[in-house]
Parts: sequence; structure tokens; C-alpha cells
Amino acid sequence: MDYVIEMLDVSKKFGNFYANDRITLQLEKGEIHALLGENGAGKSTLMNVLFGLYQPDGGEIRVRGEKVAITDPNVANDLGIGMVHQHFMLVENLTVTENIILGSEPTKSGMLNIKDSAKKVAEISKAYGLDVDPHAKIEDISVGMQQRVEILKTLYRGADILIFDEPTASLTPQEIEELLNIMRKLVAEGKSIIIITHKLQEIMSVSNKVTVIRKGKGIGTVITAETNPEELATLMVGRQVTFKTEKGPSNPTEEVLKVEDLVVNDYRGVAKLKGLNLSVRRGEIVGIAGIDGNGQSELIEAITGLTKVKSGKVLINSVDVTNKKPRKITETGIGHIPQDRHKHGLILDFSVGYNAALQSYYHEPFSKKGIMNYKEVNEKAKSLIEEFDVRTQGVDELARALSGGNQQKLIIGREILRNPDLLIAALPTRGLDVGAIEFIHRRLIEQRDSGKAVLLITFELDEVMNVSDRISVIYDGTIVGTVTPQETNEQALGLMMAGHSKDAVSKEQIAARKDGDEHHVE
Repeated sequence: MDYVIEMLDVSKKFGNFYANDRITLQLEKGEIHALLGENGAGKSTLMNVLFGLYQPDGGEIRVRGEKVAITDPNVANDLGIGMVHQHFMLVENLTVTENIILGSEPTKSGMLNIKDSAKKVAEISKAYGLDVDPHAKIEDISVGMQQRVEILKTLYRGADILIFDEPTASLTPQEIEELLNIMRKLVAEGKSIIIITHKLQEIMSVSNKVTVIRKGKGIGTVITAETNPEELATLMVGRQVTFKTEKGPSNPTEEVLKVEDLVVNDYRGVAKLKGLNLSVRRGEIVGIAGIDGNGQSELIEAITGLTKVKSGKVLINSVDVTNKKPRKITETGIGHIPQDRHKHGLILDFSVGYNAALQSYYHEPFSKKGIMNYKEVNEKAKSLIEEFDVRTQGVDELARALSGGNQQKLIIGREILRNPDLLIAALPTRGLDVGAIEFIHRRLIEQRDSGKAVLLITFELDEVMNVSDRISVIYDGTIVGTVTPQETNEQALGLMMAGHSKDAVSKEQIAARKDGDEHHVE
């Protein structure tokens, strides 16, 4: 059989720790090959070896049958290998074309030739149905469109082997389906793809084969059509995983969060929240469902003090905290799992231990009279690492060195262990494997059952349906309706997310049921 990529018994170690221990992966031409494993299993490390960011400590790599030494990403590019990273490598104040040619800028008579480059970008974009404006600035386009720019960057450089590292982690359901269709088109045109993802339904939908790794070791390769999500989950984590979140009925009591007529503008003065009202009580999980960009970020930032409120109020336990400083708001009893773990959740060049104490370092026992007690900081970090299964080499390891999923577990553990009255969980399971998702959902429900209030913001409809007690749907900066999971379904939520009112959706559902009954009678 002809393989375009063969990674044979490849090993990579850091110190005495083997991130990859004699792993084999073989990619056929025109194939979508999924790489599956728990957070910290070594998936990204293996692909970074293939892309030349790391050098292997054992094994060999063959490209189109020839043994190669991929000493850096330029060598990978020359071999036709491109990588779309989980965290995009884009300069926000440059245009799409400027980002794509960065590092290999074409010149004409000694001058930078943007015009011809933009034309070539537009041609590639059209050929693969990417629909990207070559002149748009990165800061002005959506996350899903930024990812298309990363894909365009690899295609512009002539890649016919593409690596996607957690490509759907930050995308909406619609953007995910569009991306999967782009992948199908790429392989139909003769490209070959390796995709790292935790989302089993995506693997079942788009891949031909799946290679599973666990704790740095290869478990095996299966044909996708001959397996199922349950079997893949068991192979990945080494035990049976429950996909349905088990929880008893909620017992909500007094109000913890009250948002009244909230208006928030962006930096251009455009209203992003338009008189939004919301309530969360002790003993309940309220989920916010909506398409990205409808005011979720502004709502979270207004509650936590990260952005200014133009009008309206935010009340925590009946105390007005509107436009207070973030630390003051946090100390009223808020825990915050942010949407962007790198920008707002961690200091990447601080240790795991320091990051575990970020919200509490100025309180005893972590400090006294301004002097840090590093022993107490590290003891807390060790207990967090154990309780939340953060895969790390120790409290002194830099947060930057952790996998994305383990960075997320570090943040979640830190915020939950502070025992806040209100836990704001924004995209809490983004980038987590099914075993970790199961664990985090259980911890959110434990918070609820202990009498805490939980505000869950997610783009995953199955997550909001499984975990929430009430679901408030946000559209264009307002809440268009609040429902319970028992009285709705994903189709109805989708209509509300598109701007339909709760009453209008109910009428459409009734009409659809009547049409179905009449059709059945006929």
C-alpha cells in the first residue's frame, strides 16, 4: 500500500518523560485520518514532530516512501506538509493576504507585490469554496473565517498533506459543518488530511481511519466505518464513558445573579447588549445558548468587570457591582472560567503552581503581609492537579507546556475550588476529551447541588441541553426566550438562536405536529 506519510515507531521525550513512545501512524493519499487521545496523550506533540517543530528521539518518518529528516517547518513546507494550529498564528492588524505571504513575501522589481498575491489568494479561496476576502483585516473577521485563512496559508504554500490540530474547538455548529465540508472537498481534490479532535461525532462523520493513542503509547488504528463512538471512547480513556449527563431535579432558591436592562457598547460605540435581562438562582444551572457573536462575550465581561456597562445593572447577592473593578467583583463570590484560556485564564510563562493561586495569592495562607508562602501555593496546586487530573510533570512546569485540555482543567479546578456563589463557565469543555467532559459536567452539577449558582455559556447544543436546568437563548444582544430542556429540543433552540421568539417557535412546532398528524392520517 502507498502511504504519503509513515511515522514508524516515533518517540519524543522531554527530560525522562516520553510524550510519544514508539507510535506508528500511516496516512494514505486522499484519506482523512483522525488522531484521537485524551488531553495530554501526546497527539499535538506527534504532529509537531511531523511538522518539524520538535525533533524525534527515535523511529523514522517517511514522506511518499522516502525517509526524511524534518528539521524545521520550512522543510515540512518544502515536502508539501502544512499545519493548521489550534491557536491561530495570525497578526490581527494585518490583512488576510499579508498574513498568508508573511515570511515568504513575493517582490516585483524589488517591491512587495501585494496585488498579485491577493489575486492568487482569491483564486485558491474560490477553488476550494473558502469564501475569504483577501483584503479583510484579521481583527474584523470571525474565528471561523480566521481558520479558513490558516487553511489558505497552507494551500498557498503548496501543501497537499494538511494537519488540523483541534480545528473545531472554537467554532459554532454551523462553522463546524462548513469546515468538515471543506475537508471533504480538499481530499476530493487529492489532498490528504490528519485531524486531531476530541469530538467523536466529527470523527465518525468525516474520517476514514482513526489512530488512538493513550498516555503517549499507540493503542491501534481502526477503520471508522467499522467502529462507533462508544468503542472509540473506551479505546481513548481505557474505560466505559457515559455520554448522557445524570442529574436529579434542581431545587432553586434565592437569586444570586440579576442582570437588569444591560446595555454594553463595543469600542466603536455600537450596542452589543441591548437591554438584556437575566437571572440565576442558587441550586440551578442556567445555560446561555446562541450563535457566537450575539453578545455572549460582552455579557460575561460586563458581569466580571472586564468591560464597561453603559446602562443597566449587575447585582450579585443583591449587591450592585456594576462597573466595579474585576477583583472587587470576584470577591463578592464569583468564579470565572473564561472563554479564552490564554488571554484571560492563565499567565502562560508562570508555573502551574502560580497559576493555581492566581485568584487567591494575596490571601492567607498563600501570603502574609505581602510575603508569598510558596510552600502553601504548591501544596494547593498539588491537590488541584490530583483532584482534576491535570496531566503535568509537576507544579514547577510552565503553564505554556501543558496541552490545551490540561490548561483548561487547571483553570476549572482553580475556580471550582474557590467555592464561589456564582460560577460563570464559558465554553468549559472546549478542547476536552470525552472523559474530561464527563468529569467537568459532573463537577458543575455538584456545584448546583451544593446550593451554588452556575451560568453556563456554550456553543454545544447537546451540552446546553444535557447540563442546564433552564436555557436562556441570546440573539442580537437580548434574551429572546427562556425554556427548560424538557419543553424544547435542538431544532427549536436553533430557531430561537436565529432570532425567532419563544412563542413563534412554539406555534411553528404545533403547526409542524399538525401537518405530521394530517400526513399520517392520509
